[in-house]
Amino acid sequence: MTIWIDLFLSFSKIGLFGFGGGLAMLPIIFQTAKGFGIDDPQEFGNLVAISQVTPGPLAINAATYVGYYTDALGGAFAATIGVALPSFVMVMAVSYFVEKFKQSKIVQGALSGVRPVTVGLVASAGYFMLSGLVGDLSVASICILLGTLVFAGRWKVNPFLLIVAAGVIGAVLIR
Repeated sequence: MTIWIDLFLSFSKIGLFGFGGGLAMLPIIFQTAKGFGIDDPQEFGNLVAISQVTPGPLAINAATYVGYYTDALGGAFAATIGVALPSFVMVMAVSYFVEKFKQSKIVQGALSGVRPVTVGLVASAGYFMLSGLVGDLSVASICILLGTLVFAGRWKVNPFLLIVAAGVIGAVLIR
């Protein structure tokens, strides 16, 4: 029971203080996952990969993964509720005041300050994921990475199609 409380409280902090979406929260999620035994960057890379290909937000999927890894279904439930509940409560509270303050210079200034941090956190997550790839670096991996950048950035190819294609290419070329 104590592990469930630890999971709930740890992931509640992520849900409360994590801004910018799942990719921006990856460094925080990794620090939390390390506390529950997932301290290998390759294992964390697997967690992120699984979280990306399963339906739902990355942070919730990652919390579920870490919780299940730690203590099966009870751990998964505790971590998932922990990461989702603070956001749910905040959105309910903020939505009440949104109309009243949306023109406020203070609110607009705060959002202008949060945007660069979000970009930095996403870049940090990209660097973290790239450093985990270095151990498995191959010509095929580099081609998949560059192809993904080109197809997603230039031609806006559906991410699901890119993931499926990369999985098939990886299964065939990288063994």
